[in-house]
Amino acid sequence: MGHLRIGLTGGIGSGKSTVAAVLQSLGATIIDADVIARELTGPGGAAMSALRQEFGPSAIGADGGLDRAWMRAHAFSDPEARKRLEAIVHPQVRGESERQASAHAASAQYVVFVIPLLVEAGGWQHRVHRVLVIDCSEHTQFARVLQRPGIAAATARAILVVQSSRAARLAAADDVLFNEAPLDVLEPRIAQLHALYRQLAGMAAPLGSL
Repeated sequence: MGHLRIGLTGGIGSGKSTVAAVLQSLGATIIDADVIARELTGPGGAAMSALRQEFGPSAIGADGGLDRAWMRAHAFSDPEARKRLEAIVHPQVRGESERQASAHAASAQYVVFVIPLLVEAGGWQHRVHRVLVIDCSEHTQFARVLQRPGIAAATARAILVVQSSRAARLAAADDVLFNEAPLDVLEPRIAQLHALYRQLAGMAAPLGSL
């Protein structure tokens, strides 16, 4: 039996983590690219040596990890800086994601890769069998992002501009979950997706050499 691999994506503030948590509670194996990226760029993280070499000491926080506020300000105002950051972090995230997927291969019903930049980053769509897009209006995204600590309106707008357009994400989707409703309304729809994925897991063809 091939291992069913779902790529879960959506713009910032769309509710990816909420949906992933419900899928996990139902039995899915979740591999979160953001969690891996935070570990890689935290104190002692595997990406820190290359990041220090690329961006200098200004990019390093007092704890020895990446200074996220500094990096956010640079990466979203300077496309070249963002590309340099992604060139270091994205391959390491993919490598660690695959390592975790292999570790769960024997026990997982199916694997969900939570990948915020699945459409933008490239290299992911051929690594998954299906793409699940968590969708919401850009107005809702903006309001949710503003509720996060340390993010000003200008930064929120810059993040939204950098990310793939809503239309591009939807064009890449096999499944779409519109997340504007309360969680108790969403949960039955998430459960339907879980049932579909469990069914498909029995038929999933191997993706070949990934």
